[in-house]
Amino acid sequence: MRPRRSVLYMPGANERALEKAKTLQADALILDLEDAVAPDAKEEARDRVCAAVSSGAYGEREVTIRVNGLNTEWHDADLRAAAQAGPDAVVVPKVDSAADVRNIERALELGGAPERTAIWAMLETPVAMLRAEEIAGASERLTVLVLGTNDLAKELHAEFVPGRAPLLGALSLCLLAARAAGKVILDGVYNDVADTDGFEAECRQGRQFGFDGKTLIHPKQLEPCNRIFAPSEEEVERARRVIAAFEEARAAGRGVVTVDGRMVENLHVEDSRRILSLHEAVTSRA
Repeated sequence: MRPRRSVLYMPGANERALEKAKTLQADALILDLEDAVAPDAKEEARDRVCAAVSSGAYGEREVTIRVNGLNTEWHDADLRAAAQAGPDAVVVPKVDSAADVRNIERALELGGAPERTAIWAMLETPVAMLRAEEIAGASERLTVLVLGTNDLAKELHAEFVPGRAPLLGALSLCLLAARAAGKVILDGVYNDVADTDGFEAECRQGRQFGFDGKTLIHPKQLEPCNRIFAPSEEEVERARRVIAAFEEARAAGRGVVTVDGRMVENLHVEDSRRILSLHEAVTSRA
C-alpha cells in the first residue's frame, strides 16, 4: 500500500519551491504546470519541472506532473514532455469522459512514457460528476481520481460553507465510482491557509467519507493532514485485537466472535487488515 494522505501542489515556475519540496513531509507532490504558471512562463516551467522529475531527488515521495487541460494550447507539448520525464503520474485537469482518459493514455504511450507512469484524472465539472463511473473504469493506467472542488463549486454556483453541504452529493458520486473501480480518490483543497480549525475539520470529514487523502496548497497543511488521514493508535490497537480474536475463534471452531461487545465478521477483519497495512506503510516512511 502506498500512502497518499497528503498531496501537495507545488508551482512549476518557482525553482525555490521545487527545491523546498525535497524536504517536505508530503506523501506525494503535484508539480504544477497549470494554474500556478502564467501563460508566458509555461514553456520554461515545463522544462524546469521535467528536469526536477528526472533528477530522482525527491526520495520516497510520489512525484507527479499536472499538465495543462486537454483543450489548451499547451496540453500536447506538456504530455510529450511528461512522458519523456517519466513521473510517477501525470495529473490531468477537467477530465470529463472515458474518451478523454483513453486519449491521454494513447498520448503517453506514443510519447514513450514508462509503464509505471500512471494517470490521475481530475474531476472538476458537473459532467465529470455524472460520468465518474465511466471515467474511473476507462483504463488500468488511471489509478487516482482527484477532486477539483474549487472549479466544481464555481460551475455549480455553490457557496463555500463549513461542512460543504452543496458538494456532498458530488463527493459521494465520485467516491462510489472510485471504490467500484478499485481506484484511489483524493479530496479537494482547502483555500484558507490561516484557518487551521476549518482545515482540520474538512480533513476529518474527508476521512469519514472514505477519501484516501487530500490535496493541499501550502506546506503548513501537511502535519494535520498526515495525522488525520493516518490510523490512530487506538485504531491500530483495535485492528490487531479484531484480527487476533477472529483467528483464535476460527482455530477453536467457534462461529461467533466479539470484540468490545461487538460482533466481528469477515468484513471487519478485512478492514482491520487494511488499517494495519496503511499503518505499516505510513510508519515505514517516518
